[in-house]
Amino acid sequence: MKSTLKIIGLSTNAELTQKISEELHLPVTPVEVKRFKDGEIALRVLESIRGDDVFVVSPIGGEVNDSFMEIMIAVDALRRASAKTINVVLPYYGYARQDRKAKSREPISAKLIASLLEMNGVDRVVAVDLHADQVQGFFDIPVDHLLGAPLLSDYFYSRKLLDNLVVVAPDHSGAGRARRFAEILGAPWGVINDRVAREDPKNPDAIVGHVSGRIAIIVDDIIDSGRRMVTSAAALKAAGALDVYAVATHAVFSNDAANVLADDDNIRKVVVTDTLPIPEDKQFSKLVVLSVAPLLAEAITRIHNNQDVGSLLRSSNNPEVKL
Repeated sequence: MKSTLKIIGLSTNAELTQKISEELHLPVTPVEVKRFKDGEIALRVLESIRGDDVFVVSPIGGEVNDSFMEIMIAVDALRRASAKTINVVLPYYGYARQDRKAKSREPISAKLIASLLEMNGVDRVVAVDLHADQVQGFFDIPVDHLLGAPLLSDYFYSRKLLDNLVVVAPDHSGAGRARRFAEILGAPWGVINDRVAREDPKNPDAIVGHVSGRIAIIVDDIIDSGRRMVTSAAALKAAGALDVYAVATHAVFSNDAANVLADDDNIRKVVVTDTLPIPEDKQFSKLVVLSVAPLLAEAITRIHNNQDVGSLLRSSNNPEVKL
């Protein structure tokens, strides 16, 4: 007998969970979450999940430590309630930027998060745009790493913004991401020399690649403070770019990032996804938010049915290109 599929959403980005449930035509399994006055989290699943395939949807974001602890408590509750499989869907993997030892006596926090999830009894992880592909190797359980590039590139396909493009990485570490995005759009790509750009955006050495007379798309996985996007946009405009789009999967938008981006005249649009909730006070007129709910819903369905998820890594408008 096939196991029943159940979806559980936690406090962080409950709106995305609701969108996924609507895509699946499946109600969200109710969970009661309370907090004691000292901040302790108390959680209870309000209906039976015995023998079910359960997918817990929550980014490790917002209040990062609280959201991770809520995931861990939910997983413990599901394990003790005899769920058949526990699958954690992480639209955003907090701590993923700490994926190596850059200096002595530093932790590798991304590995710690992976170890804790496994130790708690998680059977599978579904993630969207990990900061580095190597984070998958921190797990000894299956990891389905979905990419935001097909969805983000569809924004430009659907608006026929395909002529005279150039895709740009905001630093050398993002060159691979920019190259893959450029392949989807059939465009050339370049790289910002971020150290030079920070000192003098008008310096000709600030950009590797030809951007003059082109519409530039800056591609990154995360927009945190927003200042790297602003610096990159200034360098691109100084080098003759006609227009600049800032594109990223995860809108972290720390502190005054939304205002920094909104007030920058060099950036035409900021295109992100809803992997993280964006509070109303951090939304602005040139912000475009695309939903990953259809992608995650399809991935959940295929995993539950033991089907291949590889085709989800293609752009729907350019199916010949594989990432």
